[in-house]
Amino acid sequence: MAGVGVSEQAAALPCQVASLLAQRLGRSIRWQLVAKSGIDTGHVLNLVNEHELQPADVLITALGTNDVLSQRSSRQFVASYQALIDEFLRRVGARCAVVSGLPPLHLCPAAPQPLRWYLGRYAHSLDAHLRRWIGTQQRIAYISLQWATNPQDLATDGFHPGERLYAGWAERVVEGIAQLILSQERGSRAEEGHRPD
Repeated sequence: MAGVGVSEQAAALPCQVASLLAQRLGRSIRWQLVAKSGIDTGHVLNLVNEHELQPADVLITALGTNDVLSQRSSRQFVASYQALIDEFLRRVGARCAVVSGLPPLHLCPAAPQPLRWYLGRYAHSLDAHLRRWIGTQQRIAYISLQWATNPQDLATDGFHPGERLYAGWAERVVEGIAQLILSQERGSRAEEGHRPD
């Protein structure tokens, strides 16, 4: 979310999501970014509590790589993620959340082998636990990053996303938002149809 890997925020995930979502919905989008490079999910709640959050309809998160690097357990990772989402949804009144999974770290050329393989396996494990938890939630969509397999789409550091990767990621996030909103609208209509006169 902090836009590490691109030279301008306009090419990073938040700006691209806002632009695509505005086009899709045909209206303006207001957004707020809370980000800090290098922190894991255990520290994000502290970061969030330092900011005044604006009301929001949708929460978008992109966390996990630093949990791999700091070797947090899957239990710690999911518990921190759940606490973070719960706090965000409560404070901003969001209808839903879109959570990005972990990237395929085993393909990042910045890390030498066998470290790259190990980081990839660890990321895969955390991602599986995250996906399992999200599967039990109705207001949260999971966006896989396993499609991001071209190392040429990474930034010049060989680790962070580059502009093309952010663009593809933004398209998938917007699709996740659209699917969640559509699902909620269908649910609301179904409830209205079953109400007694």
